[in-house]
Parts: sequence; structure tokens; C-alpha cells
Amino acid sequence: MWRRKQCMATIALYMACCGIASGQATDATVLEVEIRNGVNYWDDATDRALLATSAGMVRPAGRTFMRWIYIGDIVEVNGKPAKGLAVFQGTQLSLTPTPRAGQTVADVARAALSEFRFEIQQADGTPVGSIMGFGINGGAPPPGPPRAGSANNNAIIGGTGAFLGARGQHLAVTGAPATRQASMAEDPANRRAHGGGNFRAILYVIPLWKPEVAMTRDGPAVVHSNDFTPVTTSKPARRGEILSLFATGLGPTRPGVELGTPFTGDPLHVVNSPVEVTVNGSPAEVLAATGYPDSMDGYQVNFRIPPDATRGQAKIQLTVAWIRGTAVNIQVE
Repeated sequence: MWRRKQCMATIALYMACCGIASGQATDATVLEVEIRNGVNYWDDATDRALLATSAGMVRPAGRTFMRWIYIGDIVEVNGKPAKGLAVFQGTQLSLTPTPRAGQTVADVARAALSEFRFEIQQADGTPVGSIMGFGINGGAPPPGPPRAGSANNNAIIGGTGAFLGARGQHLAVTGAPATRQASMAEDPANRRAHGGGNFRAILYVIPLWKPEVAMTRDGPAVVHSNDFTPVTTSKPARRGEILSLFATGLGPTRPGVELGTPFTGDPLHVVNSPVEVTVNGSPAEVLAATGYPDSMDGYQVNFRIPPDATRGQAKIQLTVAWIRGTAVNIQVE
């Protein structure tokens, strides 16, 4: 009983220090979102009764000043399986310094005004959050990072869930198979059956918060899970051992909590987003990631040190919703 009380007091001390990490500067992160079955539906149906009625593929009569809606399936984020929806809508402008008949003369080469929404899920369908914004499609990317982007000039103006309050920019990678063009008379229920193009979106995201391992006066808030004593140079972690780290900024949970309400111990609140821990860059097995009881931005993540981890100082990095936190160092024997 005494040990139990001592352990809980130790954890409480760590959680009280969580604010130290959350005050650090926020860094941008890059999400590479792979999209499949992308179809651009053109609003060319003069008879509105024909909208979404044709079972077959219908070629569009797309032209300048016409509205369109793009729909595609999210299948990967940063090389990891995912699900979700990409929806863009816009007005075709066909901007160019050297216009042909029917195009729009301008000093820039752009295709269309557009709005975009990415609704991202984990591979099992668990919702993670949405990223949304607007801008101009086509043409060269804006100056600055990321270098992987080769087209489009769109601003991220917000998000939901794990991406609440996000800012940044959305670019595209050219060279993927062309998006299939269709009339809005085509029935979108058959979009996957008929197929569409592939597309990679580059989301340069500046999050409102990012995951951070809490820091104490003695170092990172990482403990041995069997007795909740701190991992230190005098009591290092062992290869293959289960550790617990305490952190902030892991975002929404299942079940959720109301604003200003602390997490409970029963039920436990499981982090809604994909959680990853790496040790010296190698993935560690994540066993649990939950809100810490009686805290409002404190979380506990249980993970196993890889059996083949290098002895000595090890770099631990926490990633949540594909957003990386600051790496911390612990000792491994």
C-alpha cells in the first residue's frame, strides 16, 4: 500500500510539471496524404433533374467559369494506412499570361479558385480530425517549404479534432495519374467502381499544440512501469522493458470530456489519434495511450523499449496524429 501511494505521488509530481513542455515553441509538420479514386465532377447539367442519375461514366463539358467538385478517398498519411475523404470545390478560371480563346488573361498561371477539406481517419475508421482551407489550384507552389510540393497555392485556415486551430499551406505533387473528369450527371455512387485518378497532397501544418513529454527537474517524465520509479542514469531502462511516459498535447480521447473537465480513471479516456513512439528512430510497441486521471492535458503512454535497442543514451520521440514532438533522452542498459 505504501508503495502504491508513493507511486501515485510520483506520477502526480510529473503531471504537475506538464506545463513546462507545453510552453515550448510550436514547429510545423508535413503530412503527405495519398488519395485514390479521385473524380472531378463538373456542374454542366443544365437540367438539374439529371444530377447524379447516370449509372455510366459521363464526360464533362468543363470550361472557364464553371463550378466543379472533386471527391477522393484518403488511403495513406505519411506512408501509414489511413482512411478518410478529400473534397475540393471551386470555380475554373484558366488563368495564364498567354491565353487561348476561352481562357483568362493574367500575370500568373493558375487553374481555379478552390476550397478544400481533408477528413482523416485511422485505418480502422476511427476519426482523427479535419484540415480545411482555400486558395488557388494549379501553377507553381508558393515560396518556402516544403520542397516536396510542386503545385497549388492554398492556405490552411483551420481544422477539427486533432488538428483544431491548425494553420499552414496545402500543396500538391504533380506527375500522378490525371484526375478523372466527369459530368455531375454521373451517379457518384459508382465513383469507386468506375475508378479515378491518384493524387498526393502535401499539408504543411502548423498545429495549435503538439505532443510533448513532460519534463521534471531530474529529466524527462519517463518511469519503469513495474514500480513507477524514474528512469535515470543510476536506474536505466532495460531493453525489452515496458516504460510509461507522461506528456501533454495528445488531443481528443474516446470517450471525450467537456471543456474544463478532467479525465477520469473509470472509464479510461483513450487517445483518439494514432500514437507512435520511436527509440533512436526505431518504432517501439505502444501498449496504451490514455488521459491521466484528474488532469485536463496530461496523458500516460505505455511503450516497450525494442529488444535490440542500442545501450547507452537513447532518443525517445512521441508522435500523435502524425505530428512529432520534441525528442528527449533516457538511459538504456
